[in-house]
Amino acid sequence: MDYEQTIMQIIASSGEARSLSLKAIRTARTGNLEEAGELIKNAKVSLTKAHKVQTGLIQAEGRGEKTEITLLMIHAQDHLMNALTVRELAVELIEEIKERLALEQQLKGTVN
Repeated sequence: MDYEQTIMQIIASSGEARSLSLKAIRTARTGNLEEAGELIKNAKVSLTKAHKVQTGLIQAEGRGEKTEITLLMIHAQDHLMNALTVRELAVELIEEIKERLALEQQLKGTVN
């Protein structure tokens, strides 16, 4: 696989992870916490794919192979860092949503 294809793998996997993380938040808001959890797990799988590709590039450079720093590579790194951050925040937001839903259930029990 050539260098550009390798970089595109990082971009594609990172983009998928970001999309899955955002979908997980929207899904949790509907009350479907189980599906939201699955989406977060799938986002982690996509991030792991991207991270493995990134690690391969880092290891190659560590072995003395010259890595060309291109705008595309910078874009890929930006995508990866963004996706990592979005997933971390999605996990936190989903926890907040779980707590809110639990409190709403408690309030329903006291109102009736």
